[in-house]
Amino acid sequence: MDMVQSNFYTEEDYYNTPENVRCELINGNLIYAQASPSRIHQKIQRELTIIIGNYIKSNGGKCEVYTAPFAVKLNKDKSNIVEPDISVICDPDKLTDRGCTGAPDWIIEIISPYNRSHDYITKLNLYKDAGVREYWIVDPTTSGILVYHMQDDDFDVKSYTFNDSIDVNIYDDLSIDFKSLDI
Repeated sequence: MDMVQSNFYTEEDYYNTPENVRCELINGNLIYAQASPSRIHQKIQRELTIIIGNYIKSNGGKCEVYTAPFAVKLNKDKSNIVEPDISVICDPDKLTDRGCTGAPDWIIEIISPYNRSHDYITKLNLYKDAGVREYWIVDPTTSGILVYHMQDDDFDVKSYTFNDSIDVNIYDDLSIDFKSLDI
């Protein structure tokens, strides 16, 4: 379960947490992770990162893929800094030594039993408001994937399973076949 420290914390407070402490800054609250990701969580993260990274590299793409812990400051008000499981950033001007400033183009969160509502509700709304173009929620417990396309005023959600192949909306020719993953 996540533990919330209620006060109004700032970007400076977030960056001053010890390196061995994982937390996110959500609407001015520090939310500390209470458990390490499971083995299946890490395996899914690794498999997806390899596929996405290889695709970008083989196509000479300008996008970059990063895995947690990687700080993403979603907006200029500095009250929301998240650490998505996987972030794909296509604008190199958003990258800094501290992470990403602005919305990534694509975010993937892999659900852990203790943070379901955090990823399904809180982060979905933050990502939509910040301008994330595509958001995937991968749930190992249900073997389900929700894919949100949130470009401009268009908001679309589709549901998939670990037996499906899913087209990546930010690319014209990338689809990920979950059945072929080693999970």
